[in-house]
Amino acid sequence: MSNTEVKFHSMHHTNSPKASFNRNIPDSNTSGRSITYIIVFLLLSLPFSLSGCYSYSFTGTSIPEGVNSIYIPFFADQSTSGIGDLSDQLNQALIDRFVNQTKLNLANSRADADAVLEGQITNYTNRPFSVTSDEETDRNQVTITVRATYLYTDAEEPEWNQQFSGSATYDPNEDPIEGEENAATQALEQVVNNMFNDAVSDW
Repeated sequence: MSNTEVKFHSMHHTNSPKASFNRNIPDSNTSGRSITYIIVFLLLSLPFSLSGCYSYSFTGTSIPEGVNSIYIPFFADQSTSGIGDLSDQLNQALIDRFVNQTKLNLANSRADADAVLEGQITNYTNRPFSVTSDEETDRNQVTITVRATYLYTDAEEPEWNQQFSGSATYDPNEDPIEGEENAATQALEQVVNNMFNDAVSDW
C-alpha cells in the first residue's frame, strides 16, 4: 500500500508542471480568429480611406471625386453607311455604358456637366472578308470608325481625342440586310467598350 501511495504522488508531481505550461500557450483558434478579424477590418476600411479621391459605382468602376454628370451630345453619322439609325444606336449604347452602368448622371447640356464625350461617325465600310474555293464571298466584314473627344469641363485640355474602330462579320448569302445590321451593331459595341475603357483608364 505504501508503494502505491508513493507512485501516486510521483505521478501527480510530474503532471502539475505540464498543466501549468499548457495554460500559458495561446489558443490557436483564438489567435486565428483575431488575425481574420484584422484582415476583414482592413479590407472594409480601404474604400473609406480612398473616398477622398474617388467615388464608387455599382459596377466597381471608380469615378474621380467631383465628377457626377456627363454630357453626350448626338454623334452625327458623317460616313456613307446607308444605315439610318446608326447614330441613334451609337448614342444609346454610349448612354447605357457611361450612365446606366455607372453612377454618373446624364446632363442636358455642356454647362451642366462635369465631363463631356462628343464626336462623330467618320467611316463605314462593308467589304468581302473571306471567299470560297469558287471565289464567292461567304463572309463580309463591317468596320465602323468613330472620332471622339473626352474632357472634363474644368480642364483646359481634353483627356483624349482619338479614333476608335470596331469590326464584325456576317454571311451575305443568308440575310444580307439583317446580317449587315447585326454586324454594325456588334461593331458599335466594340467602339463603345473601347471608348469606355479609355475613359476608365483616366479614372
